[in-house]
Amino acid sequence: MYNTDIPTRAELPTTRQLLRSTAIAFVAAVGILITIVLPAEYAIDPTGIGRALQLTEMGEIKTQLAQEAEADRIRDEQAPAAPATPAPAMPAPDQRSSLLGSVVAELFIGQARAQAASRSDETVITLKPGEGIEYKLTMKAGGKVNFSWAAEGGVVNYDMHGVPTSGSKEKSYKQGRGVASDEGVLTAEGDGGQGWFFRNRGKADVTVRLKTTGAYTEIKRMV
Repeated sequence: MYNTDIPTRAELPTTRQLLRSTAIAFVAAVGILITIVLPAEYAIDPTGIGRALQLTEMGEIKTQLAQEAEADRIRDEQAPAAPATPAPAMPAPDQRSSLLGSVVAELFIGQARAQAASRSDETVITLKPGEGIEYKLTMKAGGKVNFSWAAEGGVVNYDMHGVPTSGSKEKSYKQGRGVASDEGVLTAEGDGGQGWFFRNRGKADVTVRLKTTGAYTEIKRMV
C-alpha cells in the first residue's frame, strides 16, 4: 500500500499566504453580506445594489410579516383566556442555508430589530404650474430611509435636504432640475426634518408619487 507523501516545510503555505487568503475570503463574505444577504433578509441596503436587484423588496416583505406576527402575539397575550388552540408550527430553518446566513443573523440582529420598527408610506403630491411643495420625515441622526419618487405628467425641480450634525441650519444633500424620477437612501445627518422640496416649472399639473421606507416617525407637508 502506498501512502501519500507528507509535504515538506517548503511546500506548506506561509503565514503571510494564509493571512492573505483569509483576508480575501473575509472581504468576499462581507461583500455578499452587504449586497445580497442583508437586503434580502432584513431590507437593509446601504449600497442600493439590493434594491437594483429587487432583493430589498423581499426583505421588506419579510420584515412586514415579522411585524404582523409580533402584533398578533401581543394581541393574543392581552386577550381574555380561551381554550387553547394549537398554533401553526413555524417552518424550521432551511438546513441548507449557508454558514454566512447564520453568521449574519448573529452579528446583525440588533440592526435587524431596529429595521423591523421602521415604517412605510406612499405620498401623492400634486403640483400646479409654478407651485412648490415641501415634505419632510421626522428622523434621528444616523437613521436611513429607502426612497423612490416619480413624476407623472411632466418633470420637476427638487432639493433633498435636512438638518446636519453641525447645527440647525438645513443642508442640501442632492438637487436636480427637470427630473422625472429618483431613488436611493436618505441618511439623516442630524435630528429633525429630512425630506424634499419639489417645484413644477411646467405649464401643466404634475403628480409626484413619493415612496419611503425606513427609520422615521412621521411624514408631513411643511407650510
